[in-house]
Formats: sequence, structure tokens, C-alpha cells
Amino acid sequence: MNVLAALSGGVDSAVAAARAVEAGHDVTGVHLALAEAPDNPRGKGCCTPEDARDARRVADVLGIPFYVWDLAERFRADVVDDFVAEYAAGRTPNPCLRCNESIKFAAVLDRAIGLGFDAVCTGHYARLIDGPSGRELHRAVDPDKDQSYVLGVLEADQLAHAMFPLGDSVKGDVRAEAEARGLAVAAKPDSHDICFIPDGDTAGFLRKRLGERPGELVDTAGAVLGEHSGAYGFTVGQRKGLRIGTPAPDGRPRYVLDVSVVDNRVTVGPAEALDVRGLTADRPRWCGDALLGSSECLVQFRAHGDPVPAAVTAIEGGLQIAFATPVRGVAPGQAAVLYDGTRVLGSATIAATVR
Repeated sequence: MNVLAALSGGVDSAVAAARAVEAGHDVTGVHLALAEAPDNPRGKGCCTPEDARDARRVADVLGIPFYVWDLAERFRADVVDDFVAEYAAGRTPNPCLRCNESIKFAAVLDRAIGLGFDAVCTGHYARLIDGPSGRELHRAVDPDKDQSYVLGVLEADQLAHAMFPLGDSVKGDVRAEAEARGLAVAAKPDSHDICFIPDGDTAGFLRKRLGERPGELVDTAGAVLGEHSGAYGFTVGQRKGLRIGTPAPDGRPRYVLDVSVVDNRVTVGPAEALDVRGLTADRPRWCGDALLGSSECLVQFRAHGDPVPAAVTAIEGGLQIAFATPVRGVAPGQAAVLYDGTRVLGSATIAATVR
């Protein structure tokens, strides 16, 4: 096949591209320039000059053509601006899902197909298996690196043109292979932060864009416990950074229970008040056939969270999900990704929870 390999400058995409070359495909490397003004030349994050140089060196070692595609404007509009808008609305977004949906498997794939490529190859840890009804997306063999959650937004036509060569590998083997192939990125550390917030200060990033919006921290009875500089800086389930001077009467930790942008209030309370019995989700996206009626599934809410059993019912414009036992750490804006065993069925965005 004629394959476009997305080279981030990291070890995973490098080995994925190398395997595509070794498999006999005609491979071209591309590095995505996503930052409008890279000002982090040697730090972590996306689009540093070091990453671009590392990606080019990988292409040179593999002997493949190499290009840089400037998608900074679309990345800002579809990922960064969406991230800010979601927090401003009191929701908790996942920018990696949005990037996969809007950039890597929309903008990049569309351009690749237009240029005559058959597939886009990335270093994601996930498996593609040809099933009786078409190509299926499954969890990776390495549970610690599995990235099927952030790929749960991909639809069948996108999966048909995707290639994930690392799905059957564990990370240690990938690094060893990179070293054996003479790839200089073999020991390069993984990035664990939001790529466009390299210092990890999400609250500070949002404050620069949304400004100071002072409001009240209250308990479940409405008693004022303190103040905050912006409700957008909090997410449901958060424990640290509340800055409440007075401890709870029972001495137990407090958690964020609700973020209301209407009155700019953040409500805190005990851990058990986070229990969620069900939720509604909108904007469903299906990796294969859409769910009709009701079905028993496993549902996952975070990239490396534990899946939980639930009854999922298709409703107009979305899904209704009821849990066998209450769950915690569920917030509007997160993605609910549905699984049947290791297979990803699809995903939807959490609109509201039921406690």
C-alpha cells in the first residue's frame, strides 16, 4: 500500500513507520506542525523544533520521503479553542480524543486520501482486526499503553484507512526495537501532559484565555466555604487545589461535586456524593454499526480508567447509560467509550449525570 506515516518525533511513531517499511509498503513520513508559535525549543509538548528534527532523522534512517504539514490553524480552532470553550461551559474535555477525531483522522486522513495514499500509519497502541462485519478496533496487547479509548471517536470509514502496527507489542519491546534499528529516539521519554500545555498548568492556561472570574466555593447546603478565581479551573472529582481554610466537620476530604458556570459556583462535598447511577450522552460516534435499542456493554470514562458494566440504550440524539453499581469520577464533557470485551463499539460525550 501507499502509506502516510505520521512521525511525531517520538519512539512509537518511529517504530510504527519502520514496521510499515519492513512490511513492504511505500511509506512517506509527515510531521504535523500544530503549534502556531513554538516557544518551547527543548521542552516537552507538541511541535518543538527538537520533535521536528527527530522526526526528520527517523525518516532519513528509514530512507523515506519526509514532509511537514502546517495544521496549526485547524488545531487551534478544533482542539485548543474547543478545550477552552468546554471548560468555560463547566465541562471536562479530552483534547486527545478531539485531536484524533478532527486532526489525525479527519484533516490528515482526508488530505492523505486526496493525495493518493491508502492508509495513515500512527504509533497508537491499539489493534485493528478484520471481523465478519468489517474492520474492528480492539484494545492493545499492552494494557499499560492501550490507547483504544482515545481512538473511540473513529468511525468505520476512518478505521478502514488506519494502520496501528504497535497494537500487538509492549512498550519495552518497542524501545528495544528502536535501538536495534539505530533510531536515535529509542530512549526519548514519553509525553504525559496535554501537548499544548507543556508546563502542565491547565488552570493557568485557562486563566490567560478566560480571565479572572471570582466566585464562591460552597458545600451541599449552600454555605460559603471560600472563594475561587474561576469555576472553569475545577472539574468534578477534583480534590487538590480547593484552598478551603476550614476543614470539614468530620475531618474527611472534600471533592468537587458540581461546577456551575451559570452562577459561577463550585460545590464541594464528601466522596460518596460523587456516586453516579447513570448518565446521558450525546454526539455518538460508532466504530461500526450503530447501537439500536438496548445492550449490555462495558463503559470507560478515562484513558486509563477501569471499564464498568452498564446497560446502554439508544435514545434520540444520543445514549442513556445505567450502571450496575454506582461509579465515581464521571463528569460532563468526558467521553464514554463503549466496549464489547476488547472491541471498541463507539463513543459519546457525557451531557449529564444522574446521582
